[in-house]
Amino acid sequence: MNGAVTATVIDAGVGNIGNLVRALRHLGAEVEITCDPATIRASRCLVLPGVGAFRPPREVLRGAPEEAIRSAVDAGATLLGICIGYQLLFDSSEEFGTTDGLGLLGGRVTELPGGVPLPHIGWNRVFAVADHPLMAGATNDDHYYFVHSFAPQDVPEEWVLGRCRHGRSFPAITGRGRIAGTQFHPEKSGAAGLRLLSNYLAWAGDLAAEAVGGDSATAAGH
Repeated sequence: MNGAVTATVIDAGVGNIGNLVRALRHLGAEVEITCDPATIRASRCLVLPGVGAFRPPREVLRGAPEEAIRSAVDAGATLLGICIGYQLLFDSSEEFGTTDGLGLLGGRVTELPGGVPLPHIGWNRVFAVADHPLMAGATNDDHYYFVHSFAPQDVPEEWVLGRCRHGRSFPAITGRGRIAGTQFHPEKSGAAGLRLLSNYLAWAGDLAAEAVGGDSATAAGH
Protein backbone atom coordinates (compact mmCIF):
# COMPACT_ATOMS: atom_id res chain seq x y z
CA MET A 1 0.00 0.00 0.00
CA ASN A 2 1.55 3.29 -1.12
CA GLY A 3 0.51 6.40 0.83
CA ALA A 4 -2.42 6.90 3.14
CA VAL A 5 -5.79 5.47 2.16
CA THR A 6 -8.86 7.66 2.63
CA ALA A 7 -11.54 5.56 4.30
CA THR A 8 -15.07 6.85 3.89
CA VAL A 9 -17.10 5.81 6.95
CA ILE A 10 -20.78 5.82 6.04
CA ASP A 11 -22.75 7.33 8.92
CA ALA A 12 -26.23 5.80 8.86
CA GLY A 13 -27.13 7.58 12.07
CA VAL A 14 -26.89 4.64 14.47
CA GLY A 15 -24.26 3.86 17.07
CA ASN A 16 -21.01 5.33 18.20
CA ILE A 17 -18.46 5.15 15.40
CA GLY A 18 -15.72 6.87 17.40
CA ASN A 19 -13.79 3.67 18.18
CA LEU A 20 -13.77 2.67 14.53
CA VAL A 21 -12.59 6.09 13.39
CA ARG A 22 -9.80 6.08 15.98
CA ALA A 23 -8.69 2.60 14.92
CA LEU A 24 -8.57 3.54 11.24
CA ARG A 25 -6.59 6.69 11.98
CA HIS A 26 -4.25 4.72 14.25
CA LEU A 27 -3.53 2.50 11.24
CA GLY A 28 -2.60 5.52 9.14
CA ALA A 29 -5.80 6.08 7.20
CA GLU A 30 -7.35 9.41 6.43
CA VAL A 31 -11.00 9.22 7.53
CA GLU A 32 -14.08 11.05 6.32
CA ILE A 33 -17.48 10.48 7.98
CA THR A 34 -20.49 11.08 5.78
CA CYS A 35 -23.81 9.93 4.38
CA ASP A 36 -23.58 12.37 1.47
CA PRO A 37 -24.27 10.45 -1.75
CA ALA A 38 -21.77 12.41 -3.85
CA THR A 39 -18.96 11.78 -1.35
CA ILE A 40 -19.84 8.08 -1.12
CA ARG A 41 -19.96 7.74 -4.90
CA ALA A 42 -16.49 9.26 -5.28
CA SER A 43 -14.86 7.08 -2.60
CA ARG A 44 -12.65 4.09 -3.33
CA CYS A 45 -12.61 2.73 0.25
CA LEU A 46 -15.97 2.48 2.03
CA VAL A 47 -16.71 1.27 5.55
CA LEU A 48 -20.32 0.70 6.65
CA PRO A 49 -20.59 0.28 10.45
CA GLY A 50 -23.68 -0.05 12.61
CA VAL A 51 -25.05 -1.22 15.94
CA GLY A 52 -28.53 -1.90 17.25
CA ALA A 53 -31.44 -3.00 15.06
CA PHE A 54 -31.38 -3.58 11.30
CA ARG A 55 -34.28 -1.45 10.12
CA PRO A 56 -33.30 2.12 11.20
CA PRO A 57 -29.99 2.27 9.26
CA ARG A 58 -31.63 0.46 6.33
CA GLU A 59 -34.18 3.25 6.05
CA VAL A 60 -31.46 5.94 6.31
CA LEU A 61 -29.62 4.32 3.39
CA ARG A 62 -32.69 3.83 1.25
CA GLY A 63 -32.69 5.86 -1.94
CA ALA A 64 -29.76 8.10 -2.87
CA PRO A 65 -27.18 6.77 -0.34
CA GLU A 66 -27.87 3.17 -1.39
CA GLU A 67 -27.57 4.09 -5.05
CA ALA A 68 -24.28 5.87 -4.32
CA ILE A 69 -22.87 2.78 -2.58
CA ARG A 70 -23.76 0.64 -5.59
CA SER A 71 -22.27 3.18 -8.00
CA ALA A 72 -19.04 3.36 -5.99
CA VAL A 73 -18.66 -0.42 -5.92
CA ASP A 74 -19.47 -0.67 -9.62
CA ALA A 75 -16.75 1.92 -10.26
CA GLY A 76 -14.13 -0.08 -8.35
CA ALA A 77 -14.52 0.85 -4.68
CA THR A 78 -14.03 -1.64 -1.88
CA LEU A 79 -16.68 -1.94 0.84
CA LEU A 80 -16.39 -3.35 4.37
CA GLY A 81 -19.53 -3.84 6.46
CA ILE A 82 -19.22 -4.17 10.25
CA CYS A 83 -21.84 -5.69 12.60
CA ILE A 84 -25.22 -4.26 11.49
CA GLY A 85 -23.40 -2.75 8.51
CA TYR A 86 -22.39 -6.32 7.61
CA GLN A 87 -25.96 -7.58 7.96
CA LEU A 88 -27.20 -4.75 5.71
CA LEU A 89 -25.14 -6.18 2.84
CA PHE A 90 -27.37 -9.27 2.60
CA ASP A 91 -30.71 -9.80 0.88
CA SER A 92 -32.94 -9.43 3.94
CA SER A 93 -33.25 -9.54 7.73
CA GLU A 94 -35.99 -11.13 9.81
CA GLU A 95 -35.45 -8.78 12.77
CA PHE A 96 -38.82 -7.23 13.76
CA GLY A 97 -40.37 -8.55 10.56
CA THR A 98 -38.72 -9.04 7.19
CA THR A 99 -36.83 -6.03 5.85
CA ASP A 100 -34.95 -5.99 2.57
CA GLY A 101 -31.19 -5.47 2.68
CA LEU A 102 -28.85 -3.98 0.13
CA GLY A 103 -28.57 -7.33 -1.68
CA LEU A 104 -24.83 -6.99 -2.28
CA LEU A 105 -24.23 -10.41 -0.71
CA GLY A 106 -26.51 -13.41 -1.07
CA GLY A 107 -28.11 -14.73 2.12
CA ARG A 108 -30.57 -13.70 4.80
CA VAL A 109 -30.13 -12.58 8.39
CA THR A 110 -31.97 -14.68 10.98
CA GLU A 111 -32.05 -14.91 14.76
CA LEU A 112 -29.55 -17.16 16.48
CA PRO A 113 -31.28 -20.21 18.00
CA GLY A 114 -32.51 -20.49 21.54
CA GLY A 115 -30.56 -22.39 24.12
CA VAL A 116 -27.65 -19.95 24.13
CA PRO A 117 -27.47 -16.50 25.74
CA LEU A 118 -28.81 -13.73 23.50
CA PRO A 119 -27.56 -11.29 22.58
CA HIS A 120 -24.24 -12.94 21.84
CA ILE A 121 -21.94 -10.51 23.65
CA GLY A 122 -18.22 -10.93 24.15
CA TRP A 123 -15.23 -12.70 22.68
CA ASN A 124 -15.54 -15.75 20.46
CA ARG A 125 -13.25 -17.70 18.18
CA VAL A 126 -13.43 -17.32 14.42
CA PHE A 127 -12.11 -20.14 12.26
CA ALA A 128 -10.53 -19.07 8.98
CA VAL A 129 -11.94 -21.15 6.14
CA ALA A 130 -10.65 -19.40 3.00
CA ASP A 131 -7.73 -17.37 1.68
CA HIS A 132 -8.45 -13.69 1.08
CA PRO A 133 -6.47 -10.43 1.48
CA LEU A 134 -8.63 -9.67 4.52
CA MET A 135 -7.46 -12.89 6.18
CA ALA A 136 -3.69 -12.38 5.87
CA GLY A 137 -2.07 -13.53 9.12
CA ALA A 138 -5.31 -15.01 10.51
CA THR A 139 -5.18 -18.17 12.64
CA ASN A 140 -7.83 -20.41 14.15
CA ASP A 141 -6.85 -19.09 17.58
CA ASP A 142 -8.08 -15.58 16.75
CA HIS A 143 -10.88 -14.24 18.95
CA TYR A 144 -13.03 -11.21 18.15
CA TYR A 145 -15.64 -9.17 20.01
CA PHE A 146 -19.31 -9.77 19.11
CA VAL A 147 -22.55 -7.98 20.02
CA HIS A 148 -25.54 -9.42 18.12
CA SER A 149 -28.60 -11.65 18.23
CA PHE A 150 -28.99 -12.16 14.46
CA ALA A 151 -26.52 -13.50 11.91
CA PRO A 152 -26.41 -14.43 8.22
CA GLN A 153 -27.35 -17.84 6.91
CA ASP A 154 -27.75 -19.42 3.45
CA VAL A 155 -24.58 -17.62 2.33
CA PRO A 156 -22.83 -19.31 -0.64
CA GLU A 157 -19.96 -21.25 0.88
CA GLU A 158 -17.43 -19.87 -1.62
CA TRP A 159 -17.95 -16.40 -0.10
CA VAL A 160 -17.48 -17.48 3.53
CA LEU A 161 -14.02 -16.47 4.82
CA GLY A 162 -14.43 -17.19 8.55
CA ARG A 163 -16.96 -19.02 10.71
CA CYS A 164 -18.03 -18.69 14.34
CA ARG A 165 -20.39 -20.78 16.47
CA HIS A 166 -22.99 -19.51 18.94
CA GLY A 167 -26.05 -21.71 18.89
CA ARG A 168 -25.29 -22.43 15.24
CA SER A 169 -22.38 -21.97 12.91
CA PHE A 170 -22.61 -18.66 11.05
CA PRO A 171 -20.43 -16.72 8.60
CA ALA A 172 -18.51 -14.26 10.77
CA ILE A 173 -16.47 -12.95 7.82
CA THR A 174 -17.75 -12.91 4.24
CA GLY A 175 -16.22 -11.64 1.02
CA ARG A 176 -17.32 -11.45 -2.61
CA GLY A 177 -15.34 -9.48 -5.12
CA ARG A 178 -14.52 -6.08 -3.57
CA ILE A 179 -17.25 -6.44 -0.92
CA ALA A 180 -16.55 -7.90 2.52
CA GLY A 181 -17.93 -7.78 6.03
CA THR A 182 -17.54 -8.95 9.61
CA GLN A 183 -20.25 -9.78 12.13
CA PHE A 184 -17.89 -8.79 14.95
CA HIS A 185 -16.41 -5.40 15.77
CA PRO A 186 -12.76 -5.42 14.61
CA GLU A 187 -12.19 -2.01 16.22
CA LYS A 188 -12.96 -3.61 19.62
CA SER A 189 -11.08 -6.86 18.98
CA GLY A 190 -7.54 -6.06 20.01
CA ALA A 191 -4.57 -7.03 17.85
CA ALA A 192 -6.52 -9.46 15.66
CA GLY A 193 -9.12 -6.82 14.84
CA LEU A 194 -6.53 -4.17 14.07
CA ARG A 195 -4.76 -6.64 11.78
CA LEU A 196 -7.99 -7.24 9.87
CA LEU A 197 -8.63 -3.51 9.49
CA SER A 198 -5.03 -3.01 8.38
CA ASN A 199 -5.49 -5.79 5.82
CA TYR A 200 -8.62 -4.08 4.56
CA LEU A 201 -6.89 -0.72 4.13
CA ALA A 202 -3.97 -2.38 2.33
CA TRP A 203 -6.33 -4.30 0.05
CA ALA A 204 -8.36 -1.20 -0.75
CA GLY A 205 -5.19 0.80 -1.41
CA ASP A 206 -3.77 -1.86 -3.69
CA LEU A 207 -6.98 -2.14 -5.70
CA ALA A 208 -7.23 1.64 -6.03
CA ALA A 209 -3.60 1.81 -7.21
CA GLU A 210 -4.23 -0.95 -9.75
CA ALA A 211 -7.24 0.94 -11.08
CA VAL A 212 -5.22 4.15 -11.46
CA GLY A 213 -2.41 2.24 -13.13
CA GLY A 214 -4.86 0.64 -15.53
CA ASP A 215 -6.35 4.02 -16.41
CA SER A 216 -2.86 5.43 -17.03
CA ALA A 217 -1.92 2.51 -19.22
CA THR A 218 -5.14 2.89 -21.21
CA ALA A 219 -4.50 6.62 -21.67
CA ALA A 220 -0.91 5.98 -22.77
CA GLY A 221 -2.15 3.44 -25.30
CA HIS A 222 -4.21 6.14 -26.94
